[in-house]
Amino acid sequence: MKFLDQAKVFIQSGTGGAGAVSFRREKFIEFGGPDGGDGGRGGDVWLECVDGLNTLIDYRYKQHFKAKTGGHGMGANRTGGKGADVVLKVPAGTQVFDEDEETLLVDITEVGQRILLAKGGNGGFGNAQFKSSTNRAPHHANPGLEGDERWIILRLKLIADAGLVGLPNAGKSTFLAAVTAAKPKIADYPFTTLHPGLGVVRADDREFVLADIPGLIEGAHEGIGLGDRFLGHVERCRVLLHLVDGTSEDAGAAYKTVRAELEAYGGGLGEKTEIVALTKVDALDEDTRKTQLARLKKAAKKTPMLLSAHSRENVPEALRALLKIIDTERATEIEEQTPAEEWRP
Repeated sequence: MKFLDQAKVFIQSGTGGAGAVSFRREKFIEFGGPDGGDGGRGGDVWLECVDGLNTLIDYRYKQHFKAKTGGHGMGANRTGGKGADVVLKVPAGTQVFDEDEETLLVDITEVGQRILLAKGGNGGFGNAQFKSSTNRAPHHANPGLEGDERWIILRLKLIADAGLVGLPNAGKSTFLAAVTAAKPKIADYPFTTLHPGLGVVRADDREFVLADIPGLIEGAHEGIGLGDRFLGHVERCRVLLHLVDGTSEDAGAAYKTVRAELEAYGGGLGEKTEIVALTKVDALDEDTRKTQLARLKKAAKKTPMLLSAHSRENVPEALRALLKIIDTERATEIEEQTPAEEWRP
């Protein structure tokens, strides 16, 4: 399935049905009076978060969604039926923006959430609604109100517990393939990963979701390379695993490049908890290991892990470290959401 994380769609709720102009006509009943029914309400446009989706590919080839018009009123005081609704199904983590791409309308984070995007127009009154002591035979009825219409932007930010960041060819896809059942494309050239990937990690009889983000290069926040388009997918991560290629010229410089892009992007990425790891250490001799480790330690101001997804060196330790931070962050979130008990003397 092709990955698509942004789509522009047009939504339109249904117009209300028109009221009816009708008079009661039965044998032996003189002056039956008006009996035109009201029109039905137009259909609504809903946004629903469903399980089993992780892309917006459904909106790649269809961008217009229009709810049905309400049924028209009929004689014998019959009200028209409500127009059929339209439901846009999206994965968890989808944000809805106005056409200006800046005004956030709604943020969907939980499966089962259902949001009304556009309400259908009310149905018009039939002529039975206008009868009075001075107007015994009204010959007019109201048309239904028009529905709302607008363009909206759907933007997906994957919900993952941990995210992999680093320069191209830092070993992110290899690490994801080693610890999950995901099968990302792996090759020996930069920008092999063109779309974010997700995988479920099982560690110590526990599970968490790991996201692989396409590699960053210097100037990514200005649109260079693949740009910062995919950094939004790590905004919701609780912890970042920063992989630095041990076979690069200077591991410290590589680390600083990615950190600069994370901080320039904003969105709180610069403040997220980070685990730093020197990767591909199985391809390094002992002296090179020590040199690159010292450079990375000086740049990161913390002791990095030595990691090799190929030989699985320190892979279990890295997963346990991620899981420990994830548990801490989850506990903090639950504590913040739990209302404090009211103090009483």
